Order: sequence, then C-alpha cells, then structure tokens
Amino acid sequence: MPAHGKHRRPKRRPLTRGLALASTGGAALALPLVGTATAHAAPTSAPAVSPVGKTVLSAPAKIAESIPTAQNSAAKTYTVTRGDSLSVIAHEQRVQGGWQALYRANRATVGDNPSLIHPGLELTLHGKAAAPKKPKSQARTTSTDRADRSQQRTAPAKAAPAKAAPAKATPVAAKSYTNDLDGWIRESLDIMQKYGIPGTYEGIQRNIMRESSGNPLAINNWDSNAAKGTPSKGLLQVIEPTFLAYHVPGTSMDLYDPVANITAACNYAADRYGSIDNVNGPY
Repeated sequence: MPAHGKHRRPKRRPLTRGLALASTGGAALALPLVGTATAHAAPTSAPAVSPVGKTVLSAPAKIAESIPTAQNSAAKTYTVTRGDSLSVIAHEQRVQGGWQALYRANRATVGDNPSLIHPGLELTLHGKAAAPKKPKSQARTTSTDRADRSQQRTAPAKAAPAKAAPAKATPVAAKSYTNDLDGWIRESLDIMQKYGIPGTYEGIQRNIMRESSGNPLAINNWDSNAAKGTPSKGLLQVIEPTFLAYHVPGTSMDLYDPVANITAACNYAADRYGSIDNVNGPY
C-alpha cells in the first residue's frame, strides 16, 4: 500500500499499443498498433475491408489459395485394354468433357484418328468432377444436433404420437420394346435422351431405310471401307473403328446389335453433323 503524503501525478508513458488511421477510400479506420516487444505471439491479421465493404484476403491467404494441392496436380493415367474406346473410357473414368476432351489431351499419343486406339497405350485422364459441397445450413444443423441431444437426455420423455404405417410404393414396371425396327428406334431414343444425344424418330428411320433397308445384318463388302478391311455393317452401316469410338455405355459391344448400332451411329452423327436429322446422304 503506498505511504500517506503528497501524491505526484505519474508521468505519462507512451503505450506500446496506439492507434493509426488507415485510408479506405475516403473513410478512416482506426487500427491498433501492436508493440514489437510483446511476449505473446502476434495475432493473426484480420482481412482488410475494401471501400465497398467486401472482405479482401491478405497476401498469405491469396498465395495459399493459388497453390494447387498435390491431389489436383497429380496426373492420372489409364492403360488401354482390348475392346476399349475413347467413349467407353471417358464414361467409366468420368472424364469431364467426354471422349472429345480425352482425345484432345492425348492426341500426341493416339494420333489423328480417334477411332483407332491400341491396347497398351497410356492415356492421361482429367480429374473427376468435385463432389458438391453440403450447404452451410446443413452443417449448422449437424453442429447443433449434439446440443439438441443433450437437452433431450435431461428433458422428460414425451409420448411419441402414433405413426401411420407407411404406404408401400408401387413398383414401376420396366419399359418394354418390341423386337422390330420400331422398338429398336424407340429404345435407342430413350438411351440417347439419357446421354444428351440429339435425334428424332423420323431422322433415324429415314437414314436406316437408305443405308440398310431395315436389315440389322446388312454389310457392305464393295466400297472403299471394305477395301481397307473395315466394311460398313448394321442398320446404319457403321464401320467397326467408328462404332468403338462412339459406342454408348449400356448398349451391346456387338456391332450388329440394332440398338447399339443405332445409338453409336447417332452419337457419331451428332459429333460430326450436329444430329442424325441433318444427315441426308452417305455419311
């Protein structure tokens, strides 16, 4: 305790913490100046406030954001096996941009013809699409569940209201198709819709009648493709390299299969002409 007597007014000493004014485009912010002689670790600097009130990341945060993670930067490869096609690989490996993006990334390896890939080739794959983030509201609900459960343990139990028995869902009958030209076209159209391949019933039927007269086993053994050893086959007269490159997952790998033949041909026509509807002659 201090002794009684006259009290002197202690001298004012400069604080190690002061205030500095920082300009933010016309407005002044009072920012604390922390002395360098403090014994505690310096606090993490808060993000600066821009003139329009938006939060600006500090330089270290921007640098951290710009550095790709090892997982994203690591290239993924795939070794081609017998029966593979760029379309099949792109679908099974979930390549963004489909077989076209896969071909562009590996054109130096594949060559000028995307229809011809050989077992043993190593292809570079793009990364898979990122899983969608959960909304913040869901995260907040999850974080508060613990508090809710702790309250439920202490609160008196309430009688649960009687619940009505859930109604049984009626099973949806699988869609059936007739085993003829009409059924093959309609099944192909349903598959094409699933994969976003354009085309209409009239456009498909018109080209089938011109190419094969509706014969799924039709084969051309006299044109230039046949001379090269790859004759045109099936309803839409597709050569095997084109069928493998544009084969649609979920259909047969048999070139003579009507649905597989139609769907692959429409996929090829969409890539080259925009739609099978735009094809009015040999393609």
